[in-house]
Amino acid sequence: MKPNTIRNYFLSITLFSMTIAMAQHDYVNTPPAVSPMAMKPEMTEIWEPQVKVITPAKKMGDAPSDAIVLFDGKNLDQWVSQKDVTKPAPWKIVDKDYMEVVDGSGGIQTKMQFGDCQLHVEWSAPDVVVDGGQWRGNSGIFLQNRYELQVLDSYNNRTYSNGQAGSIYKDHPPLVNAMKIPLEWNTYDIIYTAPRFKTDGNIDAPARITVLHNGVLVQNNATINGLTLYMGLHNYPSPHGEDVISLQEHGCKTQFRNIWLRKL
Repeated sequence: MKPNTIRNYFLSITLFSMTIAMAQHDYVNTPPAVSPMAMKPEMTEIWEPQVKVITPAKKMGDAPSDAIVLFDGKNLDQWVSQKDVTKPAPWKIVDKDYMEVVDGSGGIQTKMQFGDCQLHVEWSAPDVVVDGGQWRGNSGIFLQNRYELQVLDSYNNRTYSNGQAGSIYKDHPPLVNAMKIPLEWNTYDIIYTAPRFKTDGNIDAPARITVLHNGVLVQNNATINGLTLYMGLHNYPSPHGEDVISLQEHGCKTQFRNIWLRKL
């Protein structure tokens, strides 16, 4: 056997032996697999922060202890005229119970501004049915003074579906018509999420709304597609922050009572 061949033979054996030795060393020094820690019930319990305690209302629909009472029948101190915000709200209080729209006076708006909120409103249309369509108790509740939840007597009263009671006006029809007869009061319980805007002013997340009409779900976390315009496509033309809640005067006899709000 030639010297080079012998040298290559012994070199191959040496390298093979080193590989075996290194593999044995790695095996010996590799720690054994660790079994995952057994789960215990307390590992998924949240104790802090402690949940805030509030006092719920004794009567269904009344304000809980942490609510901002916007109208309780006593006065209109939380509201001003939309025609002139330096003047008091011009609507009429009846029987220290409800407010009545005064024809031609214009809408009213809150003094305070809000964004995300839970809002409770009770309302009724005229007791005597005189007109139909959009002229029967027409009003509206505007979140952030821009996005309208329609108020209308839609009991046996056909109109366009995204303009009846419980609709996001000219945007989303209600899931069902839950209207009571004209002699009875209706309730809206609203969960509202305000829109979010990017630093460049473009919309980041549109407004969303859930509405229960007389305890029945009529808007299920619906996306509000922008300003609820009477004519034209809805859009978000400019960014904004918190703003007032307003009630519309639409030339119809409409009544409101027991209005309260919780900031979210």
